[in-house]
Amino acid sequence: MPSLTTCVAQVALVAAMSIFAVVDALAQPTPISAADINTASITDYIVAAAFSPAVVQVASADSLTPEPVFANSAIARLQILLDRAGASPGVIDGFAGDNLDKALLAFQMMNGLPADGKLSLLVAARLDTPGEAIGVYTITADDVAAVGGPIPADYAEKAAMDYLGYESVAELLAERFHMDVALLEALNPSSGFAVGEVVNVALTGTNRKGAVTWIEADKTLRQVRVYGNNGVLLAAYPATIGSEDNPSPTGTYVVESATTMPGYTYNPKINFQQGENTDVLTIPPVRMALWDRFGSPSPSHRSASMAPPSPQ
Repeated sequence: MPSLTTCVAQVALVAAMSIFAVVDALAQPTPISAADINTASITDYIVAAAFSPAVVQVASADSLTPEPVFANSAIARLQILLDRAGASPGVIDGFAGDNLDKALLAFQMMNGLPADGKLSLLVAARLDTPGEAIGVYTITADDVAAVGGPIPADYAEKAAMDYLGYESVAELLAERFHMDVALLEALNPSSGFAVGEVVNVALTGTNRKGAVTWIEADKTLRQVRVYGNNGVLLAAYPATIGSEDNPSPTGTYVVESATTMPGYTYNPKINFQQGENTDVLTIPPVRMALWDRFGSPSPSHRSASMAPPSPQ
């Protein structure tokens, strides 16, 4: 793990060598690849951002063709490392946003760093350790079997189904490895997501473990935080905290039971009415039988270069 002094020295060196090239580099976005994420430097990203000028686009009567926007490899790496550390940035997509800021705040709280939710050299020094953020995974027949096709929007039609399967293998893998489907597909541009194919996925690590004594759902920050003994923050996740039609409760409660992937009880008399559905409905969960039987598979820590190369 690099020291803060090393990071500062690296900042100065990179700035001196690349200050004139930063603007041009940032103006030339390119598609993202597994190698990009594995070799990205969060420290270099901080330096580049510090020297990036503000760009003001002036509207005109002529139609403008927007520049293509691609995920940032350093941001993707940052998201994966935060997820691995228990400070979830939400879906890993390679783009900055509120969820990333909240994850940075949680990581700072976990590690006794100044808690402002901003990416800093202190965070980079503690988080960006050597190693790959993207590995490879071989698609199995069980993965394909969990795909159930399109999910209807109507609640009554959903309630008539045995389970809500994934609509595609890409959707299944994206959820399993905490990725946005678009990023998964970008890292595997030639993949058909068929049985036996080797695909690039995020190495989010193993599940964090610990004795949980307190769970806090922060409505203002829209984040769930999990605490252990002596108030130690174990994990944090972004969360959707209710709505006007479906408000979340306020107060202190005791957890009496926990269910993995529970069904959903739709009751229009309590919250909202969907379409013409006026009856109470039980909507089944996503199919979990395969996971219960075989467990959640882990990606390989082999070099991502072992996966089929991405076309240029």
